[in-house]
Amino acid sequence: MADVPDGSAVRQKEEKGKRRRLSSGFFRFIIVRFLLIIPTIFILVTLVFFVMRATGDPISAALGGRLPPAELRKRIHAAGYDRPLIVQYFDYLGGLLHGDLGRTLTDNQPVTSILTHYGAATFELAFLALIVALLVGIPLGKLAARHRDRVGDAAIRVFAILCYATPVFFLGLLFKLIFSVKFDILPSSGRCSLASEMQFDRLVSPTGFYIIDALQLGDAGVLADVLEHAILPALALGLLTAGVFIRLVRTNVISTFNSPYVEAARSRGVSESRLLSKHAWKPALIPIITVMGMQIAMMLAGAVLTETTFEWKGLGFMLSTYLKSRDFVAVQGIVILIAIIVSVVNFIVDVISALIDPRVRY
Repeated sequence: MADVPDGSAVRQKEEKGKRRRLSSGFFRFIIVRFLLIIPTIFILVTLVFFVMRATGDPISAALGGRLPPAELRKRIHAAGYDRPLIVQYFDYLGGLLHGDLGRTLTDNQPVTSILTHYGAATFELAFLALIVALLVGIPLGKLAARHRDRVGDAAIRVFAILCYATPVFFLGLLFKLIFSVKFDILPSSGRCSLASEMQFDRLVSPTGFYIIDALQLGDAGVLADVLEHAILPALALGLLTAGVFIRLVRTNVISTFNSPYVEAARSRGVSESRLLSKHAWKPALIPIITVMGMQIAMMLAGAVLTETTFEWKGLGFMLSTYLKSRDFVAVQGIVILIAIIVSVVNFIVDVISALIDPRVRY
């Protein structure tokens, strides 16, 4: 007579099969989301290419009126901009596959060197602003949810509205007037002082991230100088996002606070602080993380105004400069890089969401 398997062995076998299905579903989800990056970037590259040429070739747009017609035609022919647009498009795609984004028209530099040189400044600013947004937005959002419809909640909601409704350039100018002009306690522009710039020239392999480079130097004075210059830009850009985080965290935590399983835990005598930190917080993370990914993309857009306001020489500052000079080749490269970053960030957000809640994989 055949042995009948006991209940524990059957349960273990079912759990093992369930884990295997979840694992395969998770990796299938990651692969699909990653492959979606390719058509997204392709569409964005195509749109940027044709939109940039809607007003004519880049050389005429950048140098027209400043060169004799014969010299202008010579440069257009040398750059290949007198060829059919579709031929230029496929040549550009071929260059992208080899990492060639062309050369800037105003200063004849490789666009890739512009991206690597100034990209670090923008990433550093976005990272510091994200820290500000998280440190301000999440605790205040949770606090507002805990004290719903009370004085503290109302005050935090007003603060959140002021944060995300105030234009970032106006907030930056206000900070400069208060902390740089009125009280003279923080620098008003730049990434560091001239003395610190000279110290960075000593580095054999600088990263472009001034905080990391200051740590490489081992000079506390340089590090303090870099951080002082970063405070106002990071606050201006970070508070804009913090306002969104406050409203988002408050709304989602309140909705999970009223769910049946939280009420059941409350009936068992679980404290409100534990309900907030353990029971209501994790389910509220899914929409929060999703919007955080979009806000990081918005930070890169806001960096254009922030960097221009504080003369923070990153991609946003250079994008503004090249737009003024109508250097479409440089603008095109910067926009494409930002598009790639946004696509990758959205992919990472999807993966984190899937790790937190397996239901989003299907």
